[in-house]
Amino acid sequence: MRITVFGAAGNVGSRVVAEALARGHRVTAVVRGHARLAELPAAADARIGDAADPRDVARLSAGRDLVIGATRPAPGSERELVRAARGLLAGLAGSGVRLLLVGGAATLTVPGTGGRTVLEDPRFLPAAWRDIALACADQLRVCQAEREVDWAYLSPPALLEPGARTGAYRLGTDELLLDASGRSAISMEDLAVALLDEAERPEHHRTRFTAAY
Repeated sequence: MRITVFGAAGNVGSRVVAEALARGHRVTAVVRGHARLAELPAAADARIGDAADPRDVARLSAGRDLVIGATRPAPGSERELVRAARGLLAGLAGSGVRLLLVGGAATLTVPGTGGRTVLEDPRFLPAAWRDIALACADQLRVCQAEREVDWAYLSPPALLEPGARTGAYRLGTDELLLDASGRSAISMEDLAVALLDEAERPEHHRTRFTAAY
């Protein structure tokens, strides 16, 4: 597959690029500034572009099979996440190119709470993460209003950290996945595995899904 990854030097994006290259895909790795080009693997086609700019999205997705959005703004710039979602969807409109968007867990419902979301549950959302969680909730709403682009939105579990690639994970839809101890987690490496599995064998169209151990 020919895949363009926005946010290619980020924590999740870099792992998505590595996973895609390991599977033999042709990857266009996009970062916003020249300073991060050196962080990209030599096997990727390194480019400069902004996911929030539909013109950049259209230019960098032309001739591709799939675009993956894995951007993550710095603290204080959380609303960039929503602008990026709008830019990606606008840039892909009419192209026939699919979009996989790495989002947040904010709107997943917590099992056994009568429908309370992660955003409403301090057990899974520390106060310091609230601004990015709110932005992720709006990011998902932007996608849900889109009726033309074939998008899918991947919500990680409550805890997403660097770790090992095991290749093991469970899939869900709108409910937070918990293990037997009540923990909701996955490594960034295995989130990338779940994302590339979806890329190669699409099962989710214009909907959200989640992955966790």
